[in-house]
Amino acid sequence: MAAAWMSVLVMLAAVNAATYEDDRRACASVQASSSVVTLGSSVTATCVINDDCPALAGHDVEWRLDDWVLPGVIRVADGSGRRAYRVLIPAFNHSRATLTCCLGASPGHIIGGLEIRAGYPPPVPQQLSCQANLSNPERLTCKWEASLPDTNLPTKYTLHTHICDDNLNHTYELLPGVRSFAIPRSGFVIFSEMEIYVKAVNPLGETRSERLTLEPVSSAKFDPPKIVKLQAWGPSCLRLSWDLHKQQVWMKDFVSLQVRFKTAVSNLWNERLILNQTMPTKPVYQRGLLHGMEYVAQIRVRYQQSPWSEWSSSQSAVTLETAPTGALDTWMRITGDHMHKQLSMLLFWKPSERFRANGRNVSYVVSLLKELSKSKRGKLCATAGNHCSFQVPRKARKVYLMALNAAGKSTPTSVRIYHPKAGEALFDISTTTGDNGSVLVQWENMVTPTIVDYVVEWRPLLNNDLSLVHFETAGRNLSSLVLTGSFEPYKPYGISVYPRFKDGIGPPRTRNAYLLQKAPSVVPKITIKKTWQYHVELTWDEIPLDQRNGIIQSYRLFYWDETKRVHVATGDLEERKVVLTGLNSLSVYDAVLMVSTYGGSSNGSMVQFDIKEMNPISSVMIVVGTIVVVFSVIIFMVMLCSSKHNRLKVRFWPDVPDPANSSIKSWTSQSTQDILSSWDFEEPNPIYLSHLSFLEIPQKPNKEEDVTAWLNNTEDTSESICGSPFTPGFSSSNSDSVPYATIIFPARHPHEYLRSESSQPLLESEELHSPKCYQNVDATEGSRCFFGLGGPEEETEAATIQWEDFPFLRALAMTDTQ
Repeated sequence: MAAAWMSVLVMLAAVNAATYEDDRRACASVQASSSVVTLGSSVTATCVINDDCPALAGHDVEWRLDDWVLPGVIRVADGSGRRAYRVLIPAFNHSRATLTCCLGASPGHIIGGLEIRAGYPPPVPQQLSCQANLSNPERLTCKWEASLPDTNLPTKYTLHTHICDDNLNHTYELLPGVRSFAIPRSGFVIFSEMEIYVKAVNPLGETRSERLTLEPVSSAKFDPPKIVKLQAWGPSCLRLSWDLHKQQVWMKDFVSLQVRFKTAVSNLWNERLILNQTMPTKPVYQRGLLHGMEYVAQIRVRYQQSPWSEWSSSQSAVTLETAPTGALDTWMRITGDHMHKQLSMLLFWKPSERFRANGRNVSYVVSLLKELSKSKRGKLCATAGNHCSFQVPRKARKVYLMALNAAGKSTPTSVRIYHPKAGEALFDISTTTGDNGSVLVQWENMVTPTIVDYVVEWRPLLNNDLSLVHFETAGRNLSSLVLTGSFEPYKPYGISVYPRFKDGIGPPRTRNAYLLQKAPSVVPKITIKKTWQYHVELTWDEIPLDQRNGIIQSYRLFYWDETKRVHVATGDLEERKVVLTGLNSLSVYDAVLMVSTYGGSSNGSMVQFDIKEMNPISSVMIVVGTIVVVFSVIIFMVMLCSSKHNRLKVRFWPDVPDPANSSIKSWTSQSTQDILSSWDFEEPNPIYLSHLSFLEIPQKPNKEEDVTAWLNNTEDTSESICGSPFTPGFSSSNSDSVPYATIIFPARHPHEYLRSESSQPLLESEELHSPKCYQNVDATEGSRCFFGLGGPEEETEAATIQWEDFPFLRALAMTDTQ
């Protein structure tokens, strides 16, 4: 086999070569510069023909490379008298090809040939490395790499070693294509230095790798060690005992040890808890651990700078317990009516960065008192979870949360009770999904000195378990928060932001959020709710929350008739309906509902509907019914107006009597009750009259002073006639009425008449209650003394007074009061 690898390509035998009849000697031979050449280099070949060969006499020669005829054949003279034909190939680009010499007259007649192969010299072996294995079987494995490109030629690799202390050399031949070799235990000494190199050989040359000098044990990779025992050793300390593999125990005094720890609930090893042991024969002590915490440990070993072994299997232990320390992060809100005497509270908590449980079985107690008493007075609830529901008196201001384990209890965490505060809500919040499985929540910061902080609460909407509620607290100056946790894709989460103030807590703003969205799993079925001529109303049910897979962005209805022209209508997101107008009553329509979220869209099943043409009889009945209703309303209004004609006329066109043509002069002295009963609506209502008052003024020497005194008199000493607005019990809408005339009866003077200077109208509106007890009295001669006509001096002046100027006085018949 080795001889076959190292053999060169031989010259092809002449096919159908011409021979003498009495001799078997060849008539032609082919010679080349080399049968193995570097790829891309030039090749020169010569075909020599014996002239005394009658079969080849008179024939020319041509060269072929496989099936290609080579140009540039040159005939050269041979010193022995033979004919020679030479050809030059400038660049041989074939990895393997056959070069033949043929007769020109008969291209298929080959008189000689040669196979030529091309490739590269062997590359230098790179990255030689060796690693000892001290377990059974012990061996030293070396490997290397060959650089590209491939040589295209068979290459032989051999591994050479030299043990310095013993001056021993070994050569190991490798199989073709193999780039590694395991030196047996007899070929190396564990603690003796040795040199190693690799040699590559092919027909174009040979190369060697750099020499690698090493001590086999320094390259040994040990088998994973084992932890014999891991146990608590004093407060916050663990003691670890270990050993090597049974075949490597004898090396325990020479190796280095590395130990790593992590808590049982963690998925990552703590790089700060890696211990390098330089005295491995002694147990390992790891201090500074948490109290009452379960830890997991692993170990590995190596010799000096040799590769580390694989990590051992894990062992766990629990440190000694102590009482919990540190405070808890809390979030509490009122769940019921905050005006009741007892408040329903819901409290959540989680460990803060400073909190240490210091035990395995930790429980929590909520109390109204800072210290728990043996009688459990003030205790509200106790649980091993992360939340608690309880009731407190309305006057309570805070509660206390404590963590307990077998060793004791923590310092109480004070939790303040925030009462709801109306009108202090955030304007709005928004959510954005992050690339690393997080959700960004943003809100508008409230600029007020009473703001304390913001509480962001989120929970899965498809699971009502309160233990899945999470919360984070943001400072008063923050307006965003990145939420991280176990957000599941395509599942809805409710995120709420609560502003907390010094004197209470505002109502939350809530938004639904998805980590990832996709098309809804189902599409609701379309229902025809109502149809009428050229119109139809279509509705559909709400998609269940667990099948939405995202926030619904739109409902789009695609519908078409026999013409296949597609129309699109957008449905109402809240009412989940759409009204289609302008439809053809003679067509049947097909419709498909498409529901879209941010993650995709889904199409529902196809439904058909049509518009029924209205029956002519139904149309006539509707028109006739409408006309009958309209005419009935008109007739009713006309009758109503006729029956109320006078009353409506008085309301809209009141009668205002003419004082000059007043019927007061025809009044009689009969009782006012008789007059009242004789009134009807055919005659104008009696007008409102300004009252007449009689005032008796003490006798004074000067008449003008008497009148002046009356005018300045503010005390009502007059006696009003019946119907006067000043009569006790009389009610009038015209409270500003003033006397039209006053009759003055001085003790020693004739009757005086004083005309009123009032600017008030003579009559009041008929809408007011008119006095109805005036009496008509016939005027007589004796009435003249009423106007002061007793003397001849005054008769002329009195004669100038016209009755038309005082129509009210015409009905008065006064008697002398003296």
